Amino acid sequence: MSPLTLAVRDSATMLRRNLLHARRYPSLTLNLLLTPIMLLLLFVYVFGDTMSAGIGGDGPDRSEYIAYIVPGLLLMTIGSTVVGTAVSVSNDMTEGIIARFRTMAIHRGSVILGHVIGSVLQSVISVVLVGGVAVAIGFRSTDATVLEWLAAFGLLVLFATALTWIAVGMGLISPNAEAASNNAMPLILLPLLSSAFVPIDAMPGWFQPVAEYQPFTPAIETLRGLLLGTGIGHNGWLAVGWCLGLAVLGYLWSTAKFNDDPK
Repeated sequence: MSPLTLAVRDSATMLRRNLLHARRYPSLTLNLLLTPIMLLLLFVYVFGDTMSAGIGGDGPDRSEYIAYIVPGLLLMTIGSTVVGTAVSVSNDMTEGIIARFRTMAIHRGSVILGHVIGSVLQSVISVVLVGGVAVAIGFRSTDATVLEWLAAFGLLVLFATALTWIAVGMGLISPNAEAASNNAMPLILLPLLSSAFVPIDAMPGWFQPVAEYQPFTPAIETLRGLLLGTGIGHNGWLAVGWCLGLAVLGYLWSTAKFNDDPK
């Protein structure tokens, strides 16, 4: 059996293992998924009238504000989902199963790849569910072409891959599941400090550069441009650059940490 065939076979086995874990213990995924859904309902039905007026919305139906916040909430959904990946990786490390895998005749990288692929799949499913809720309460993207929808989907997958590699690294360095959850919290909090809910121009001047150039804002603005027909400008390149940079950083960090045998 060739090394590539071995890697694919073992990675598929680890993927199946992680998906079975997610199916048997759905409470963590459900809790993390409820965060963006609750924020969506909160900002639409509690703050919607005021917030939509602030961005030029059309009053009681809040349709413009729904369209405005959905791209940010889709990315927040990814951030919430990968927190579960950090916890899962930390559990594997602290329960000793990783040490056991290291002694077995399996492809070494398949353990991490199983977590990464499984997390990306869960992120995509979570995004679809949150998107379904958004459509149910009034979100529409009538101007987007098929190519723009594919580009938006590709960006979401790329963003999920990047954040997953970062989350795997956080899980590997965490001494327990609680620490892993705390270490990964910035992946949920950063969207709150972006253009997800209010325009950058409405923020204090000293804070605008922080909000504008962090990873989530360019991705949010790119999704808005693709789905709603607004301008993308330089945000498309920034979003892709952030995704590739975070993915490479997370991959190097995770593999280096995983390959460090415990002393």
